[in-house]
Amino acid sequence: MTKPSLPELLHAAVTAVGGTERPGQAAMAAAVAEAVDDQSHLLVQAGTGTGKSLGYLVPALAHGERVVVATATLALQRQLVERDLPRTVDALHPLLRRRPQFAMLKGRSNYLCLHRLHEGVPQDEEEGLFDQFEAAAPSSKLGQDLLRMRDWADETETGDRDDLTPGVSDRAWAQISVSSRECLGASKCAYGAECFAEQARERAKLADVVVTNHALLAIDAIEGAPVLPQHEVLIVDEAHELVSRVTGVATGELTPGQVDRAVRRASKLVNEKAADALLTASEGFERVMEPALPGRLEEVPEDLGYALMALRDAARTVISAIGATRDKSVQDEDAVRKQALASVESIHTVAERITQGSEYDVVWYERHDRFGASVRVAPLSVSGLLREKLFAERSVVLTSATLKLGGDFNGVGASLGLAPEGTAGEDVPQWKGLDVGSPFDYPKQGILYVARHLATPGREGSRTDMLDELSELIEAAGGRTLGLFSSMRAAKAAAEELRDRLDKPILLQGEETLGELIKNFAADPETCLFGTLSLWQGVDVPGASCQLVIMDRIPFPRPDDPLMSARQKAVEEAGGNGFMAVAATHAALLMAQGAGRLVRATGDKGVVAVLDPRLANARYGGYLRASLPDFWYTTDRNQARRSLAAIDAAAKADGR
Repeated sequence: MTKPSLPELLHAAVTAVGGTERPGQAAMAAAVAEAVDDQSHLLVQAGTGTGKSLGYLVPALAHGERVVVATATLALQRQLVERDLPRTVDALHPLLRRRPQFAMLKGRSNYLCLHRLHEGVPQDEEEGLFDQFEAAAPSSKLGQDLLRMRDWADETETGDRDDLTPGVSDRAWAQISVSSRECLGASKCAYGAECFAEQARERAKLADVVVTNHALLAIDAIEGAPVLPQHEVLIVDEAHELVSRVTGVATGELTPGQVDRAVRRASKLVNEKAADALLTASEGFERVMEPALPGRLEEVPEDLGYALMALRDAARTVISAIGATRDKSVQDEDAVRKQALASVESIHTVAERITQGSEYDVVWYERHDRFGASVRVAPLSVSGLLREKLFAERSVVLTSATLKLGGDFNGVGASLGLAPEGTAGEDVPQWKGLDVGSPFDYPKQGILYVARHLATPGREGSRTDMLDELSELIEAAGGRTLGLFSSMRAAKAAAEELRDRLDKPILLQGEETLGELIKNFAADPETCLFGTLSLWQGVDVPGASCQLVIMDRIPFPRPDDPLMSARQKAVEEAGGNGFMAVAATHAALLMAQGAGRLVRATGDKGVVAVLDPRLANARYGGYLRASLPDFWYTTDRNQARRSLAAIDAAAKADGR
C-alpha cells in the first residue's frame, strides 16, 4: 500500500472535525512536515480561523515519532485533548494503519493527592497533621468545596483539577494537592500505586502525542531532571506567551510570611540550636523588609545582603538537621518532614541566588497591599536558556496568530535565543519564518481607527478627552464594546464614569469570574466589557456582541517595571535600541493580540479604536501598525462613528 500523502491526510482530518480546508492550513502543514523531516526549526504565524492545530497535528502524527505539544492556555489544551486529537486520530487511522495514542501531562500540583486527601494536611502551629475536612465549617464555602472534592475523588479517573466542575479556589485546592517538592515519592507513599500524577506520567510515557503547558516545558528545561518523556518533535502553540511563562518559572521570591511559615514547619523537626538560628534569621529578614520600597536593586543593599546570608546559612543547617533526626511522636512524620523540607529548601535556593549576585539576574523589591513587601529575582533574559535547552536535539515548531512584529520574525526570534533568520554557523540553530495569513478579509471586515486629535496620555491624571471619545464611540456602536485598558485603575475609572453617562450595561473585570463575564458579554449585544491584561488575550466572542474593540493607550511596560527596564538598559549597553527591542516589542505583541479580538469569524465586522495619538504620530507608530492585522486605516473620527453606526444598524436589522 502506498504511503498516504500529506494533502490526503489533511483532507481526512479537516472533514472529520467538520472544518473547511484553507490554503494557509495546507501551507502550514507542508512547512511543519518539512521542518520535522529536516530536523530544523520553524516559526509560523497562522491567523485566527486558519485551523492551525490541525496544521501541526496532521504532519506530526504522520511523522510517527513522539511529539510534545505545549500550549499556554487551559482552553487550548482541552480543545486538543477532547476534540481535535480524538477526531484526527480516528480520521487518520484507516490511512496510517495505526492509531496514535495521546495524553495530557501537567505539573504535580494540578492533580489530587490521595495522601493529602486521606491522611490530612501538615499544619504549621502544631505537630502532626490535621483533618482539613473536620477543621473547615461545613457551612463555609471552603467546607463545601472540600466535601465536594472528597466526593469527586471517588469518581474521578484523572484527579486533574481542570476536570472538577465547577472549579474551586486555590485555597481549597491547596488542601488536597502537593508540589513536586512536597511529594513523598511513589515508592515511599502508601497511595503511590493509585497516584493520579504518577498515572498521568505513565500514560505520557506510552503516548505518541503528549499535550502539556508552557510552565511544565519550562520546568523540564530549567531544572535538568526530565519531567517530559523523550521526544523528537516539540510544537509550541501560543508561542507569543512562551518567554513570559519561562521567565515566570525562573523567577524566585522571598516574603517574610513565607519565611515565617517555613520556621514554624521546621522548628519541631530539628534541634533547638538549628531552629533558633532560623528563627533569628527570619526576624532579621522581616526587619529589613518592613521599610522596603518597590523598585530595582542595582546592588543588593548591605542590610538585605546580611539578612539573606543569615537566612541561607540557617536554612542549610536546618536542611541537614531535618535529614538526620527522626521523631516518632509526629503523626505521619514523612509527610510533615517533606513539607517542611520543601519550604526551607525554597528559601535556601532564593537566598543563595540573590547573595551570589549574578550579572544575569535582576533583583527588586515589590509591595503588595495585602501581603506586604517581597524581594524577587528573575533572569535578565531567558534567550540563552531557550537556545540551549529548547532547540538542541529535536525539531521545534513555534506557532501563534502573533509572531511577526513590525513585518518580520526576528524580534520574536531574538527573544527565543535565535539569530536573525538565515544566519549560518555551527552552533546557530537554523530556522525559518512563515506567515500563512488568515482566511479573513481584514481590509473589508475591520477598520483601525486612531484618535489622532486626542492629547498624548500622561502617566497620571484623568483623560477627560479620552473618556468623551470612548463614550461617543460606544454610543455609535450601540454597546457591543470590548474595552482593553493598560491598567486596572484606568479600566475601573472608565467603567465608573461611563456607567453614569451611558444607558448601557458595563461589565468590569474582577466583579465576576472571567468566564461569567465573557458569557454575559456575549449574550447581550448592548453590553460592554472593560478589563485589563487577560482580556487582551483570552476573549473569543465571534458575532455581533463584539464590534468595537477599544485600547485606551499603547500598552508599553510601566517605566518603573524593574525587569523590563533592566532588559531595555542591557540592550542599550550592548549597542542596540532598547526601546524598540523591549518596550515596543512588548506593546506590539499585546496590541496584535488585542486587535485579534475583533474578527473571530468570516462574518464579523467592526472597528479597533486606539485612543492614543502616538500610534499615528510617533516614529515607532509604523512599526506597531505593521504588527496589527491589515485593517482599513483611518484617523477620521466621523468616519469611525459612521461606520460603527452602520455596523450596528445592520446587526439590529439581522436581529442580533
